[in-house]
Amino acid sequence: MALLGSEELAGSRLSPAALIGKVKALLTDGSDRSIAQRLAGAAFMVRVASAALAFISQVLLARWMGGFEFGIYVYAWTWVLLIGGMCDFGLATSAQRFIPEYAESKNLPLLRGFIRGSQHLVVALGLLAAVVGALIVLLATPWIDHYTVVPLYLACAMLPIFGLGLMQSGIARTYNWVNLALMPAFVIRQILIIGLMAGALFLALPTDAVTAMWVTLATAVIATAGQAFVLNRRLRRTVPPGPKTLANMTWLATSLPILMVEGFYLMLTYCDILILQQYRSPEEVAGYYAAAKTLAPVAFVYFAVAQTTAHKFTEYHVSGDRNRLAAFLQSAIKMTFWPSLVVACVLLALGKPLLSLFGPGFSDGYYLMFILALGLLARAAVGPVERLLNMLNEQRLCAIVYAGAFSLNIGLCVVLIPRFGVIGAAIATASALIAESIALFVVTKKRLGLHGLIFGGASKP
Repeated sequence: MALLGSEELAGSRLSPAALIGKVKALLTDGSDRSIAQRLAGAAFMVRVASAALAFISQVLLARWMGGFEFGIYVYAWTWVLLIGGMCDFGLATSAQRFIPEYAESKNLPLLRGFIRGSQHLVVALGLLAAVVGALIVLLATPWIDHYTVVPLYLACAMLPIFGLGLMQSGIARTYNWVNLALMPAFVIRQILIIGLMAGALFLALPTDAVTAMWVTLATAVIATAGQAFVLNRRLRRTVPPGPKTLANMTWLATSLPILMVEGFYLMLTYCDILILQQYRSPEEVAGYYAAAKTLAPVAFVYFAVAQTTAHKFTEYHVSGDRNRLAAFLQSAIKMTFWPSLVVACVLLALGKPLLSLFGPGFSDGYYLMFILALGLLARAAVGPVERLLNMLNEQRLCAIVYAGAFSLNIGLCVVLIPRFGVIGAAIATASALIAESIALFVVTKKRLGLHGLIFGGASKP
């Protein structure tokens, strides 16, 4: 089901036959806007399915492990998401810039070189991150909680696999293979986690954070290997064989600002949990995590649109078609905001019973969802302007915006969490997201002359 813009939502006044006709037209329309809607819709449906599976797996893990062990697992897994999300060095996003560029210019040696060379680079960077991370854990062992040591070592082992999965997903997205890009990490892995943890419970193995991290590591290996097999088979049919040209320094230099943007974004996303762990018990961390993850489908809308539109920004920019770029940006913002608003309202209405599924005491964090939702909707109001800035050579300014938002979040977390606990973490995160969204809108307006906000813009058909 495609994500519809506001004009399509007005179709509720149409007769059923006319509405069916509009849906059919959307599904068969070959325009870039309709293709983007269908791809974003497919990505969103995959993320919705993954959200349901992730929610089920988190509920089961919380019940099987208990709040204390679940909180430890959340802490270790958050480090994987944070560090692993940077192990691709920004190359997964750069794929949506380099692959269309090389394909458009018929530079097949560089195209083949990037597809293969980027994967090798990411694995090497992931291995380096794993070794450095393990050394840090070893040196810090006397000062960290003893029950986090083994889960953190397993988190380090997961880094190169996580980075390779991101790179493969970036290549798949560029070729519009949305299911291949998203299914392994967001659906298959979740199913395997549920199955393997259920097996551990059946075999009377310890259902603690260490077991959960071993299970997560195994599922990451299986899902990434399967994705690699299918991706390489498709690429052999799509890209003609021949010589490869490597431009590693060019790729890394271009990706560095993107890495900074994504790194600050990830730190902005996860620093609340990491700081909360330093001041509060694992049970409180688990409760906050449950509230945040129950709202995850709101962020999935933004993710779905951003992941499937970035390469079109590059295409319009390279061709010099500014009018289509402006119109496409407005369509992308509408596809982000209105579905995000609907999803947020539904989740807030159902939030308390959903949280109660995690176990006793988790529903106490229901009020946190309202605070966090404000930040998510602020981000949705500017749509994928961050991807627009990255694709149009404004990576450095984008990185500065995210650095500022991250610094604000860190500062607020350090000030508010010791005094107010989980509510302080929620206020800090929502405030940082609102500030980030305002800054992205201003930068887009000043540097590109484009209106990157859901309200006040007029897109051309």
